[in-house]
Amino acid sequence: MRVRMRYGRGELEVEVPDQNIVGPLRMKRAKPLSAPVETIEAALLSPIASPPLSEIARGRSSACVVISDITRPVPNKLILPPILRTLEKSGIPREEIVILIATGIHRPNEGDELQEMVGAELMSGYRFINHYSQRPETLLDLGKTDRGTPVLLNRVYCESDLKISTSLIEPHLMAGYSGGRKAICPGISSLETMKVMHGPHILEHERATTGVLEGNPFHEEATEIARMAGVDFSLNVALNDSRELVGVFAGELVAAHLAGVKFVEQFVRVELDQPVDIVLTSSAGYPLDTTFYQAIKGLVGALDIIKQGGTMILVSECSEQLGSPEFTDLILNTEDLKQFVQDLYDPAHFTVDQWQLEEMAKVARKAEICCYSEGIPWEDLKRIFVHPLRTPEEGIRYALAKHGKNARIAVIPEGPYLLPVLADPSRRET
Repeated sequence: MRVRMRYGRGELEVEVPDQNIVGPLRMKRAKPLSAPVETIEAALLSPIASPPLSEIARGRSSACVVISDITRPVPNKLILPPILRTLEKSGIPREEIVILIATGIHRPNEGDELQEMVGAELMSGYRFINHYSQRPETLLDLGKTDRGTPVLLNRVYCESDLKISTSLIEPHLMAGYSGGRKAICPGISSLETMKVMHGPHILEHERATTGVLEGNPFHEEATEIARMAGVDFSLNVALNDSRELVGVFAGELVAAHLAGVKFVEQFVRVELDQPVDIVLTSSAGYPLDTTFYQAIKGLVGALDIIKQGGTMILVSECSEQLGSPEFTDLILNTEDLKQFVQDLYDPAHFTVDQWQLEEMAKVARKAEICCYSEGIPWEDLKRIFVHPLRTPEEGIRYALAKHGKNARIAVIPEGPYLLPVLADPSRRET
């Protein structure tokens, strides 16, 4: 069977023997909203556990609206206009509205990239700013959480009279699900905050994983940080496998997010009766697979269903190669993943973006990783703890030779957007 894997801005066909395939595993089909703008407007008027946005906005002098960065396919061109119209009709002058791009600790989104995200009309009509996690003058110190995490967040947001967050809900390798509180942490958090949030004491916790909220220290801490910052109104969206809008969940931060998670879970959760020998996965194409840093999410998302000692095959274009300069330098100069993880507990070894290599180390502890990518130079591909592939089919042949001709291959065309789990957790191999 020729399976179509999300890859870059298109698809990549991979030949997989019919007798070995489990799947392809896909999101359950969700119908796109027939009237998306009207649905968004209705959500603003009748939100979850919250007064209408127009009522909340009345009498406010300024507003900050947080949006996701380029790595998330949030339909900003759909969701922003109704929000902005509501703010202006409620009396907030356009010049007092700021749209803040939640870059986390990553690079800004400007120029053509920003226009792709929001459209030319919004870009020219409103003030957009990027969050910078390492510029102290742009941050405000709000103290510490109950666990002692330092909370330094974007000053413009914290000092705005009205605070609104927007986001996409999808499975997330650390937070369980994205959306809600993640717009604030890590979205507009400082590097000092994220040193703790993305540190080993949280990320090595067994509950800090895909699809888990209860008992997840990342989720709990991020929620506390978002509450400290204050979120007056939150809007979360859900997309189907065609990136069409299928759900809008607006209102109080926690209640709206949980409602969205329950909705999304019914479409992304796929149960298997037993673990598989091999996983063929992707990073769901553009924009997530622009870097290997982001592509690692496609590997982590399938950890639950693969046997100990299995083989993961990742296809990811990585048009921007490995990722940030810090991550690139780190992964190319790390010699031993086990030692790398041990060193993380010493703050003197801190490196920006180290957490994604830590997530990759979790995968490497359970399975061998193979990788096909046209964007990563071959010499670099050989240095990043993967078995490099000239073609995806080479990886299939290699894995079958290793695990036997009857090995089971789970095919996941959209990688991190799916939540594959074992129906009986006792069958999980750790």
